[in-house]
Amino acid sequence: MNRRRFLGIGASVLGAGALAAVAGPSVAQLLAEGRPGRLLSSELDLPEAFRVPLPVPAVLQPVRTDGTTDYYEITQQVAQLEILPGVKTEAWTYGGSFPGPTLVTRSGRAAVVKHRNELPVPSVTHLHGGHTPADSDGYPIDLLLPVGSSPDAARGAGGMAGMPGMAGMPGMGHAAGRTAVGERDYTYPGKQRAATLWYHDHRMGFTGPGVWRGLAGFHLVQDDEEGALPLPRGGRDLPLMIADRSFAADGSFRYPSVDPALGEPGVTAAYANGVLGDVILVNGAPWPRLDVDRARYRLRLLNASNARLYRLALDPQPAGGDAFVQIGSDGGLLAAPVTHGGIEIAPAERFDVVVDFSRYAPGTQVRLVNRFGSGRTTEVMRFDVSSNQVNDDTAVPDKLATVEALDASAAVTTRDFTFRRNRNDGWTINGRLYQPGQSIATPALGAVELWRFSSDLHHPVHVHLNHFQVIGRNGAAPGPYDAGWKDTVDLRPAEAVEVLVRFTDYTGAYMLHCHNLEHEDMAMMADFTVR
Repeated sequence: MNRRRFLGIGASVLGAGALAAVAGPSVAQLLAEGRPGRLLSSELDLPEAFRVPLPVPAVLQPVRTDGTTDYYEITQQVAQLEILPGVKTEAWTYGGSFPGPTLVTRSGRAAVVKHRNELPVPSVTHLHGGHTPADSDGYPIDLLLPVGSSPDAARGAGGMAGMPGMAGMPGMGHAAGRTAVGERDYTYPGKQRAATLWYHDHRMGFTGPGVWRGLAGFHLVQDDEEGALPLPRGGRDLPLMIADRSFAADGSFRYPSVDPALGEPGVTAAYANGVLGDVILVNGAPWPRLDVDRARYRLRLLNASNARLYRLALDPQPAGGDAFVQIGSDGGLLAAPVTHGGIEIAPAERFDVVVDFSRYAPGTQVRLVNRFGSGRTTEVMRFDVSSNQVNDDTAVPDKLATVEALDASAAVTTRDFTFRRNRNDGWTINGRLYQPGQSIATPALGAVELWRFSSDLHHPVHVHLNHFQVIGRNGAAPGPYDAGWKDTVDLRPAEAVEVLVRFTDYTGAYMLHCHNLEHEDMAMMADFTVR
């Protein structure tokens, strides 16, 4: 099988034998292992499940406002946190907490977020799902150097495993250089609908260890359309950041970096297909529990793991099943609710669901479980249903929002993007390792394009700037978890997915990449430039 035939597979599916012929025996071995990643065990005793109360990240208040804009400040800093009971863990944080503070902004109002870097390393902040100008998108070599750094410190401050000479390239800058020292303003104009977004570190070659050590937080956008619905709100609107981690004997985060000092990017060979932790954290707490009323709750589910896939379900299921009523996806509300008995969620995906705990008897202990896990990773958290009688005036309407359906006949071009491992164990898009500044697509502003993603192994594909709509999977209809506007779509092994995307408002260089963070750090990224 040659490259031309691989690029032309359309929506067909390749078998494992053909994939091995393309990419070598290492792919066949990884296919045999099933889902991505390898478990990295903790070196200390782990706590019992369901003993720690669920924390809810604090909402960050603006430092000032004017007629059009809200202004925020976040300091990136090292903090000693008690994540495991009785154990101190050094974390890299936004504002001293993990997750970082939640930003709640309004559609139609701009938000300017000043980040100050007091970490020992450079950083890049990306608003995941944000409709953002290129200079605030978090391009992976637009470094924010620590306070007090010399601009020359950018040389060698980032890199990408498996790419000769890349360790020094980021300091050379991008688009005449966007390296900043100490502080940087990120401007988010607010030209998007209500949605559950999140922000995280995006430094080239080091996204995996940066997020693993704590650099992640929620950013929620609100608008009038969503606000007019009788959905759960206030204390019954819960952002849930689900992430797996491992811990060293001294309580620190354990991560298999090639260079523990993080002078060089990449993980050891055994973890090239992703790092899996043996502790499941929700909002930074291990296997927490939450007392809930017999009422409806909105759960904003985010998979913030580096590589772990989850199949989330409630155990026990309520009478009649279909415990989850999905109301939103990555890009906001669906047109109409969709019911699920379980939800498969890949790294970086978000699912907004409503759970009606009045369907359970008082005193029921309802576990949120991971059907893709084993051992301790089958447990996520627990909801303890109270006997309180509450007045619940919420509902899930049959119609949620007006969602424009993009028209495939309006697509001006079709582009193919293949995600695969090459013979030299590099992670590639269209056979290429990432090179900053080299675009593999140049869509026109305002154009609709059909993009076709195909895979060898599991790859959650993320597109910056604009959300997209999935119109087909393997030559058939979209899958059960593809509804609505998406910015990340999970490709299973030997799969092809077609999406429609329209490029709006902003020109410049943006990213297309795998959101398995170990794949991303090992060069599975590409630029596209909107003109």
